[in-house]
Amino acid sequence: MNHLLAQTLVLPGGNEQITGPLKTSSFIGGKITLGSILGSLMRYILPLAGIGLLVIILIAGFTLLTSAGDAKKVEKGKQTLTNGVIGFFIVFLAYWITQLVGIVFGIEAITKIFK
Repeated sequence: MNHLLAQTLVLPGGNEQITGPLKTSSFIGGKITLGSILGSLMRYILPLAGIGLLVIILIAGFTLLTSAGDAKKVEKGKQTLTNGVIGFFIVFLAYWITQLVGIVFGIEAITKIFK
């Protein structure tokens, strides 16, 4: 499974090969696998979660501002804000617990992902 996502293409009737854009040296272990792709995406998870939290805070704030005293809309805005903060907290905790487990137990694959 070294050629994930058609990384090398041989045209019919020819001896020429076309190489894809993914370079194996940029992935963990030098091989392109599902784990190496996910490991490469890990550095983007927390920033995306932060952007998601910002969007949810803006939506909740807009709901609260436009509620005009309606108890159902106020409650919906509060619940949206609470759910956004809890979701971000879960992502943040999962990130740090995984990193802590990798360091404490010396799991080299986990520590390479977070460097």
